[in-house]
Amino acid sequence: MRPTRATALLTAGFVTLLGVPVGAAAAAETPASLYVSNHTASNCSDAGTGTQAVPYCTISAAAKVAEPGQTVRIKPGMPYAEAVTIDRSGEPGKPISFVPDAQSGRVQLSTGQRLTVRGASHVVLRDLIALGGVHVKGSSHVELDRIFSRDGERNSLAVGEGSTDVRVIRSSLAGVLVDGGSRNTVLGRNGISGHSRSAVTVVDAPGTVITNNTLSGHCAATLSVTGTSTASGLFNNVFSTENTSSTCKSADPRNAVLVSQSAAAGTLADYNLASGMAGHDPVPYNWSGTTYKDAASFRAATGQGAHDVLTASAEETDSFEGSPRIDSADATAPGVLLTDLYGKPMVDDPLVPNTGKDGGYLDRGAEEFQDELRQVTVTVDPAHAPVGTEVQVQAVSDSRWPTTMSYHVDFGDGTPPVVTRPGTGPHALAKHAYGLPGDHVIKVTAVNGTGQKVSAEKPVKATPQGPGTAAFTATQVLPPAGDTEAHLPPLTFAFDASASVTTWPVARMEVDFGEGWFQAYEGLETAQHTYDRPGDYKATVKLVDTKGGTSTTTRTVRVDYAPSGYVAVTPIRLRDTRTWGGTLQGGEPTVVAMPLNLRTGNSTAGGMSAVVLNVTLTGATQDTHLSVSPTREDRPATSNVNVRAGGTTSNTVTVPVDKYGWVWMRLNSGQAAVIVDFMGYYQPNSGQKFSPVAPTRLADTRTAGGALAGGTTRPVKVAGVNGIPADAKAVAVNLTSTAATSDSHVIAYPDSAHRPAVSNLNPEPGKDKSNQAIVPVGPNGTIWLYNNAGSTHLIVDVVGYYGADGKALFNPVAPKRLADTRTTGKLAPGATTTVAGLPAGALGAVLNLTATETTGPGFLTAYGFGSARPEASSLSALPGLTVPNHVTTPVGDGKVSVGNSWGGSNHVITDLLGYFTQG
Repeated sequence: MRPTRATALLTAGFVTLLGVPVGAAAAAETPASLYVSNHTASNCSDAGTGTQAVPYCTISAAAKVAEPGQTVRIKPGMPYAEAVTIDRSGEPGKPISFVPDAQSGRVQLSTGQRLTVRGASHVVLRDLIALGGVHVKGSSHVELDRIFSRDGERNSLAVGEGSTDVRVIRSSLAGVLVDGGSRNTVLGRNGISGHSRSAVTVVDAPGTVITNNTLSGHCAATLSVTGTSTASGLFNNVFSTENTSSTCKSADPRNAVLVSQSAAAGTLADYNLASGMAGHDPVPYNWSGTTYKDAASFRAATGQGAHDVLTASAEETDSFEGSPRIDSADATAPGVLLTDLYGKPMVDDPLVPNTGKDGGYLDRGAEEFQDELRQVTVTVDPAHAPVGTEVQVQAVSDSRWPTTMSYHVDFGDGTPPVVTRPGTGPHALAKHAYGLPGDHVIKVTAVNGTGQKVSAEKPVKATPQGPGTAAFTATQVLPPAGDTEAHLPPLTFAFDASASVTTWPVARMEVDFGEGWFQAYEGLETAQHTYDRPGDYKATVKLVDTKGGTSTTTRTVRVDYAPSGYVAVTPIRLRDTRTWGGTLQGGEPTVVAMPLNLRTGNSTAGGMSAVVLNVTLTGATQDTHLSVSPTREDRPATSNVNVRAGGTTSNTVTVPVDKYGWVWMRLNSGQAAVIVDFMGYYQPNSGQKFSPVAPTRLADTRTAGGALAGGTTRPVKVAGVNGIPADAKAVAVNLTSTAATSDSHVIAYPDSAHRPAVSNLNPEPGKDKSNQAIVPVGPNGTIWLYNNAGSTHLIVDVVGYYGADGKALFNPVAPKRLADTRTTGKLAPGATTTVAGLPAGALGAVLNLTATETTGPGFLTAYGFGSARPEASSLSALPGLTVPNHVTTPVGDGKVSVGNSWGGSNHVITDLLGYFTQG
């Protein structure tokens, strides 16, 4: 394969190449460029001077004033609804050029709008779309480059009226007509189709040169040269010709080339490739009135076409390895252009013999067959090794011609890149030894024979000699922000040992999570583990490398629930053992599954850390209490609901869930039915923050509205009043019933049109009863109260709200006893006790407060330590009863005050369910 010298590729003096002049100094008063833009924000004006700041709106405006040497830069993107006529001329070496004002993109005229060059000279048109055709009339030295033109059933390009030296290159056209005495027209590297006409028709146009075009014809001759078109040249073209077509209007022969007798004088043809349709014999030549069915007879009769190639199928002219058009053209033919239709360079295919003139490798037709290098694949062995170890880098590309490839390997440590070539094989190999420890990136750049480049990178680690060092971080895994669907258990931690330094790659990682659970992994991975309960755990990570070396490290991991926002939902009933599941048995734990995948109020509880429930005990066979916890404990130290034999008592419960989304309930003794209502949940990275407020009374039917009758409802304004913002999403309220006339239940809910089948409070005659509820805020900032039977007075005290301007996030805890006056002495009437044990930074606390051994009717009030005692109540105490209540209260200096009313003395038990910290 012998390359042809570049100096032999062009016939000197045949065509003058036009273009934007380089280094030519423009007259001081004439700007080098005029600007055109029809974009809305362009500030354009056809009355201006075409500056970049105030461009012309139309191409025509610029065409009317352009001077020699000026470039008209046209903003692409929006079609220009105008027919454009160019009739001003440039000068030799100083053409008037029309080009896009952009790195990429073409300027488009609207459909039906024609581009005309009339009576002009030294004009360049580049990267234009003309959907109304292009006409060159009576003009000279005009270059059309990268033009896309269509004009319906008409020829998309017409050169006529005596035009001279018109050059059309690298364009996509549908029918070309050169006529009217035009001289020295050049068509080069174009894709031209003819449908109901010839692809190219030359009539009375001497000296026309048609070189390296791909022409397809359906009717008549694909290329027709007639009239006085003598001394024309047909070189390096590819003709695809149909012998028959139903769309043709006449039965004219389907020749690849037709040269009439009047045009044959001085006309030359060689190195063309012609094909027909599969199954039909092509009739390639009609020369000077005689038809020739093969190249041999044509050559023998005319002396033309010595190197022409005929094929029976157009498929053989396509771009594929081994096509007869590859590396077989005449690079010295008139009008040869070294870049193809798409701007790609001439390239030598190493798999095809160079059969072009003088061993040249120019391809026939408009396109040059390319390597199409797209990617390089790199392997590094070993990619992790101690310093001084030889590292081998192997590269292979998807090049069609691998033997032309070179690979530039940069090892990323400041040493000079290594250039390697695969020779006759598909792979290239480079070797290197790193002198210092560190993480490096090896970059391999693959370069093919035409200079096309692609790159790929691979990380490599050079490690110190000697034993390795294991290290890991343990980070809590939280649900993505706002994602309430994917199930992610609380107390889940990720163990990342990527910061470890091992001499060789890690083959095995063993993790002891510190709670009796061990896991082994192949290679170095991020391990994930969910703990059963909060605490401090000694976790150990052991790494074993590929050479058998080991390294181990142990550290303490602090496991706790993550701060969480509250997600308010439409309440739903989860369990009612009166109708399903049977009664609870004393001493036996019972599991209740939370709705992990149940949509409630347009959200799900997939990543919940804690839940808010209303738990009711009824039908107890003896005095007893119920404990709710996140784990299956034999004897919980806390309680949530206390009930007398035969009675009904409810309480709100806030409790973490376990890894399965379950909570556990244990009745202390006897038997009882349990009713569990799901009110909402807390989840990290979701929901609303909480703002505690000093207990404030919102409603009291004893002073306004009267008792609530059975089967009736009453609204209570809760948002936009008493310091609760109008956009609050939910409120925490303490509900108290008094003077009930019959056993009943009360429901607090947000929307009067949709009352849920749950309960929040169970009034009884002769007893003041309290329960806290977290209620979503309904329309107009209200909540609704419903009394099922009899009548009862209701008191509503607000203790906080959840909303966009909330301050605090909830930190769940496994239920924990903070204080019990049964071990320190009763709380006297009017006295206050201080409950400590909360974090100093806590803004609020969620407690289960229990009054027992009460000597007289009264109430307890929980409030922030150091603040004034409010008038509202947190719990109603009754003699002879043990009364619990869920309480949300502000915290001061890590403490809560609990004040007793003047009704009687009480023992007070305080259990911590969680606390709020600044969010």
